[in-house]
Amino acid sequence: MVRLDKFLCDALADTRSQVRAMLRAGRVTVDGTPETDAGRKIDESAAHVCLDGRTIGAPRAHVYLLNKPAGYVTATCDAREKTVMELLPPDLRPMRLRPVGRLDKATEGLLLLTDDGELLHRLISPRNRVPKRYYARHEGTAGAEDVAAFAAGLTLGDGTVCLPAKLEPLGEGESLVTVFEGRYHQVRRMLAARGLRVTYLERRAEGALALGTLARGAVRELREEEISLLLGEE
Repeated sequence: MVRLDKFLCDALADTRSQVRAMLRAGRVTVDGTPETDAGRKIDESAAHVCLDGRTIGAPRAHVYLLNKPAGYVTATCDAREKTVMELLPPDLRPMRLRPVGRLDKATEGLLLLTDDGELLHRLISPRNRVPKRYYARHEGTAGAEDVAAFAAGLTLGDGTVCLPAKLEPLGEGESLVTVFEGRYHQVRRMLAARGLRVTYLERRAEGALALGTLARGAVRELREEEISLLLGEE
């Protein structure tokens, strides 16, 4: 549910005062009935809102792909640290974008940002099992026993039980790790639990969406077909 004035501001890109003037003038209807209450809550996916008889659709959701560099925390604001929001170009900063999940300060790579709360929830919920693939450099070399331990689901030292995950050794000191949830420092802690302390970590893919050739620190908006790919839709 969302306030009617907020819905109209987002859909029309008008100011709150302009929208309230429209409402006072009786130019807005909700489900065929004139509405003057700016604070009325509506279901933006179901309500039929019109301005001067013209249907006003819900604002299009935006999803951006950021190639996060090390040294930035995944937060919308922080009093002491640089945040990933500071990497956005000035024209994107007024948007209500939020990071999808978290990459820790030292981890680099694929980070999504969106203003779509439903999409954000779908991507971070372990129930939906959206795979996230990481490249890790670490001490030691992963072997068959480590692969089996990841596949069975690791229990960390603090008792945290992780969902089954995929470990692919790449040779001495290198591995790919695919997880289906986003627990605190999960990949680092899982590898450490097997004696493989991480020295570098990069997220390379989420769902079927890969980081690709986007430069470190750069950001771009996803196309509709890429969002569908991310969600595993046809």
